[in-house]
Amino acid sequence: MNSTVSEPQISAGDFTHAFRHHPAGVAIITADAGDGPVAMTVSSVASVAIDPPTLVFSASGRSSSTPTIRRADTVVVHLLASDQVELAKLGARSGVERFGDDVEWGRLPTGEPYYPRANAWLRGRVIERLNVHGSTLVVVEAIEAKPRAETPEKSPHPLVYHDRKWFVLNEHAALPRTVVPFYAVYGRGD
Repeated sequence: MNSTVSEPQISAGDFTHAFRHHPAGVAIITADAGDGPVAMTVSSVASVAIDPPTLVFSASGRSSSTPTIRRADTVVVHLLASDQVELAKLGARSGVERFGDDVEWGRLPTGEPYYPRANAWLRGRVIERLNVHGSTLVVVEAIEAKPRAETPEKSPHPLVYHDRKWFVLNEHAALPRTVVPFYAVYGRGD
């Protein structure tokens, strides 16, 4: 179908503003393509499939870690909790040493750099990369997972990023489990 109506153009500012108000979980990605470890904080991790376990994240073309992540065969995706906000900030800052003597990190038996105190981590094989306007969408098949060794009652609350600020998602933020029918909120549409 041909249309004479032109599509509206969204500005970069409007796009950024819209996503600034979309909360997201926080993760830190680590990798080493042979020239030293790198780390970056991301809020773009998403589960794609369960079988095989597959996830995706995007790596900004502006990050100094992205060239290494683009070359690495494997990555470690660390899912962060509220008690790891300093680790999240470390991966988000430019020009800082992310693997220095003052940072608790190590290498897995397979060689990847990782942060052992992360709430959970997934080691994965990069199966696809898609360059999108300077950034890279990275598809990863998870091949190993390690949750933090704690009971659910003592598990830390998730770390969330929203409107350029860090938040803790706890029980006080939970909505009641009562199911409200859609039409009760928005009407039946008749």
